[in-house]
Amino acid sequence: MMSMMYQAYQNHMDLTAPWRTGAAAALRYLNLVPRGASGRLAAALELISRSSLTYTRPPYGIGSVTAGNREFEVTEEVAYATPFGSLLHFRKVDGPEQPRLLLVAPMSGHFATLLRGTVKTLLQDHDVYITDWHNPRDIPREDGRFGLEDYTDHLIDFLGQLGPRAHMVAICQPSVSALAAAAIMSEDNHPARPASLTLMAGPIDTRIQPTKVNQFATSKPIKWFEDNLINYVPVQCKGALRQVYPGFVQLTAFVSMNLERHIKQHIELARHLAKGETEKAEVIKTFYDEYFAVMDLPAEFYIETVRDVFQEHLLPQGRLMHRGRPVNPAAIRRMGLMTVEGEKDDICSIGQTLAAQDLCTGVRTYRKMHHMQAGVGHYGVFSGKRWTNEIYPLLRDFVHVNS
Repeated sequence: MMSMMYQAYQNHMDLTAPWRTGAAAALRYLNLVPRGASGRLAAALELISRSSLTYTRPPYGIGSVTAGNREFEVTEEVAYATPFGSLLHFRKVDGPEQPRLLLVAPMSGHFATLLRGTVKTLLQDHDVYITDWHNPRDIPREDGRFGLEDYTDHLIDFLGQLGPRAHMVAICQPSVSALAAAAIMSEDNHPARPASLTLMAGPIDTRIQPTKVNQFATSKPIKWFEDNLINYVPVQCKGALRQVYPGFVQLTAFVSMNLERHIKQHIELARHLAKGETEKAEVIKTFYDEYFAVMDLPAEFYIETVRDVFQEHLLPQGRLMHRGRPVNPAAIRRMGLMTVEGEKDDICSIGQTLAAQDLCTGVRTYRKMHHMQAGVGHYGVFSGKRWTNEIYPLLRDFVHVNS
């Protein structure tokens, strides 16, 4: 029975935990002796000890940042929290006053730490906050549901905590909720409505040049997703019996898309470890530490996103509702709007994010900006050299002009 697969998986991981613990202990001992013929054994032990996923958020690890010509210590402070997410503030100790910015992280199988590099870049010129989503398997069922409307409510609440004239930057999937939150706050003349909204590689209108991801979402009825992808959280967890789309199922899908590459990377890791090439091994280990840190999705959030965003296209058709009221992007006024897309994005194709510009008819032309970055795929829009050197300077200037 599909809904019990997560429980079976957890039972297996619990039963095999002593093997991984033992391998890690043996590896620590082996590392105390000179590396010779033990190299292959050490490599094998390392791979055994790493043969599991983690459901704990990795650290952001941003200890300092350079702003201007000075280096500032960075501390993490939870400014506000609900059972489902924290508004995490990266405070620069004794730092200058800079535009407040809410970075909206996707809820898509990995933790918000996936945006670590994005945060570090933004910190140069902004006072950065991030939506640090919690893992549903650790949230008791009595804390209630978390659907698409709850996500939007969280953005409104988080912006309320930041106060007037803050800026919002949404990465990928949450672009729909970010646009909805901005529209609702504008219509209500909310004092904390954002001064600018930046949508990066987000699925505003997935009818435009559908990608394989979009095609999969529309290839089956919504009941198929409910019956085949939704599981109960195992009884060993705090969120026991909460319905989720499990992180390990999502990761299996991601890995299968590039299975040969992942196998090759682990062969390379074993080779580097056996030869004592610790720096090269560390690069691969660091990547997979993040990649194998998975987060479940609340079932209702996942199903409503597939249905409302990818199957029924409610927002671009003017049919998206929030708490019983229409979401009206045309209500957005006196706010800057920037959209960013990647030329080679195979998850959110060219035109899908740009569609927001046509929906927001109340935003003056001189406050609108669109950038299509040549030569980058989905992740290159918000990470890597072209993000840092080409996209970020445009975003920074856009935010500062609208501050």
